[in-house]
Parts: sequence; C-alpha cells; structure tokens
Amino acid sequence: MSATVERWTTSLREHWREGTLWPWCLAAVAAACGYGVATVFHPGYLSADSNTQLWQAMGDEPVNDWHPPVMALAWRVLIGITGNFSAMAAVQAGLLWGTLWVLARLVWKRTGSRGLSLAVLAVGFAPHIVNLTGVVWKDVHLAYALLAVFAIALTVRDLPPSRVKARWALLVTALLFLVYAALVRKNGVPAVIPVFALLVLAAWPAPGRRRWAAATGVFAAAVLAGGAGVSAATDPLATRVYAVIPVDDLVHVLTPEQVRTAAERAGADADLRHRLVTAAVTCRKRNITSDGYLQCFPQRRPFDVTYLDRRADVIVRMWTQQMPKHWKGYAEYRARVFSKLLFRSNQVFWNGTHVNAGARLHPEARKQPLNDTLRFALQNYVTGSARDLPMLFQGWFWLAVSLVLVLRRRWPGPHSRELRLLGASSLLYILAYLPTAPESNYRYVYWPALAGTVALTLVATAYAARRRAAGPSEAAARPAVPPAGRTPGATPAGPREDARAAV
Repeated sequence: MSATVERWTTSLREHWREGTLWPWCLAAVAAACGYGVATVFHPGYLSADSNTQLWQAMGDEPVNDWHPPVMALAWRVLIGITGNFSAMAAVQAGLLWGTLWVLARLVWKRTGSRGLSLAVLAVGFAPHIVNLTGVVWKDVHLAYALLAVFAIALTVRDLPPSRVKARWALLVTALLFLVYAALVRKNGVPAVIPVFALLVLAAWPAPGRRRWAAATGVFAAAVLAGGAGVSAATDPLATRVYAVIPVDDLVHVLTPEQVRTAAERAGADADLRHRLVTAAVTCRKRNITSDGYLQCFPQRRPFDVTYLDRRADVIVRMWTQQMPKHWKGYAEYRARVFSKLLFRSNQVFWNGTHVNAGARLHPEARKQPLNDTLRFALQNYVTGSARDLPMLFQGWFWLAVSLVLVLRRRWPGPHSRELRLLGASSLLYILAYLPTAPESNYRYVYWPALAGTVALTLVATAYAARRRAAGPSEAAARPAVPPAGRTPGATPAGPREDARAAV
C-alpha cells in the first residue's frame, strides 16, 4: 500500500512540475468562485424589469416585447428544468466563471505562469464586475454572451487544423451565443458585429469575400430564424417600445405649447396630446432631464405596455417633423444625456430584490430569503470601491479604454487583432447610446466595462510574460567572466548597463 501511495505521490509531483494538472486546478478554483458568487446573490437580485420577465417566464403574465422575449423564454426553460427561478442567476455566475476559466487556461498555455492565469480569474471579483453578476438583467446577459464568444474565438484560433469536429462544435456554440446577444438587447447589434468579425477571423485567418459573405449570410439567417422561433414559442404582444425615444426627445426639446401644436399637426388623438403636454410640463416642473416617458408621461395602472403600439406612427411623425426644425436643441439635449451617462453613472449596486412603487413582486421572489450578511459584505465592497475608484463605474473611462484598444496598431502577445475588435465592440456599444440613452444607469456600460477589464488583463499578462521571457535570456547572455579589456578591480556592470549594451 505504501509503495502505491508513493508512486501516486511521485506521479502527482511530476504532473505538477510539468503543469498538466494546473488547468484542472484553475477549473476547481473557478468552480469554487462561481459557486461562492452565486451563493451571495441567491436566489438572484431582481429589479422591476427582471421581475416583469419573471412573471412572463412563470406563465403568469403574457409575454410582450417591451423586454426581450428570448430572455423570458430562456428563463422559462431553466425553470422547467430546475423548478426554481434562482437557476437564472446561477447560470449567469456559471457562464462568467466558466468563460474566465477558458481565458485563464489560454494564458497558462501561452505563458506557463500560474500567477498570470490566476490574474485572469480575478477579473470575476473586480468590484465593477461582480456587482451585477447575480442581477437578472438583459445587459448582463449581453455582456456574458459576447465574452463567451470572445473566449471561444481564442480557443478556436489555437486549435490545430486536425481537430475539425472540435472546431465546428465550438463555432456552432459561439454562433448560438451571438444570436442570443443580438436578440437579448435591442441596441446590442453594434456590439455584436465586431465580435462576429472576431469569430470569423479566428476560424479563417484570411477569409476572402465569398467566405465573409457566406459567414454573414449564415449569421443573419440564424438571427432571423432565432427571432422567428422565439416569437412562435412566446407569441409576444407588440409594444413598439422604440417610440419611447422620440417621446423623450419631444417632451425635453420642445416647450409644452410647441408639443401641443406638433401633436395637432401630426394628427395625434386628444388623449395622446394631453399626455404629451402633461409630460412636457411635468418634466420642466420637476426638473427631470431624461427618461420622460417613464418619469413624466401620465401612466395608467397597471402599466399599459400596448399604449405606444397604437400611437407609435404618430409619435415618429411628430419627431421627424419637429427635430430638424429644433436640431440645436436636440443636439444639446442628447449631448447632455450622453454626458450624464459617461460621467454620472448610477445604480452601481442593485441592493437585493425590489421593484417600483405600485408594481407586484412575484410571489416566488418574495418568499425567497436573502443572506443579509453576504449581501451587506458585497454592498460595502462595491460601494467602497465606487467611492475610492469611481472611474471603474463611469462610462468615460471605458470609452477611453475602448478607444486606446482600437487606435493602437499593435498589442503585445498573439491576440492583438482580437483585442482591437473587442475594443471596437465596446466603442460602438457606448456610442450607440448617444441618440438613445434614456438614463445614466451603470448597467448600460457593463459590457464595455467587462470587455475593457478582460482586455487590460490580457495586455498586462502579455507584458508580464514578455518580461519573464526576457529575464533568463539576458542573464544567459551576460558573460561569466569579465571581458577582455576591463580594468582589474573595476566595478562590474549592472543589469541596466548590460541592457543598454545589448540595445
């Protein structure tokens, strides 16, 4: 028995020295961290939006397209499999930490450094990342789906050409994540496009026009088929929620009297005219600078999600008639809202499960107790970090990071092109909020924050790996004895002098 134990011990030591066990150690660490984060957030933090989607997922309310039906359908499937709505928050944590494990494993394979691979896993504990991991929001789903595609693309790129089946299995999985990302956030398409390009370039390093056209066609067809399938499965009520944006512009750019006149010219009915004018007056009286439809527009109780669907054409007609005449006011208003999103982000931490006044919290969410000790610890960690490192929770910082990622022509390591495309995805996503931002919520820049953090971590690991690789070579190149011509007793050159001489 002792000989067998000794052989096993010797074998384990050899595998540890060779590094073959380290990916499994990383997997164990990632699983433990994911489980811990899921425990903190159990059974998942819900806002008014996610509470509404829970009602739809449980079949207690009809599905509508005010919020993405694909998310309600995915939640419904998870509830059907597990019997508990908390599965969604657990899947979010599992997807994030599973993706970070894939990236950490890639860093380990490239650098051979245990510390650098652990640094990638540490991204999941960053205060501006962990703060929303268990909050059931479509913004979180978009971010984790795109990050999963990024990790799969890097994996496909490193696969040998002989592993054809594994390559295609990974590409199909990445395509499903991309389709989900395109469907789960209405304004997420600009962020999806560079990640799609990243995936194509990982599969085919130099694709020609035909391959680009074929890949684009397959992706577009998959998105259309996915949307049709979700609609067939959920039969969502049409809301034409996009009309919220022109309402916001109209009530903030025009005066109440101008709103009344514009509504009459556009053929709005009396009820819509009254509500628009009331919203314009209310926003000015209460100094509400954005989100006019939800904050100022008179609403019926319960909230009528189909109200805009019946009047969207008139609202859009008003916008197209009036905004060109008031383009200066429109530009000033949109610049003001966008700058608020960049510099005054709020909701850096969603403290538990609660909804707006007058809304009904789903009974399943109400009866699930939260672990107050863990929640308070997480809240103190996040809010303290937001106080001491506010830039991590502000859009301007991640806009700057994305610009640097895009504009630099070469990054260290083998993934320079992928990092630039990741920065392009973040940049386009932030800029897409310039004409559409309703508020200054931090969750609107969660994907740029996650993408930027991962990119900066990969850049830092590449620099660190370069320094580690350069160290032994410089030491080996240094002569063992003083070279000829050196004065006896003279002070030997130090590392800096040797480095200068090498340069």
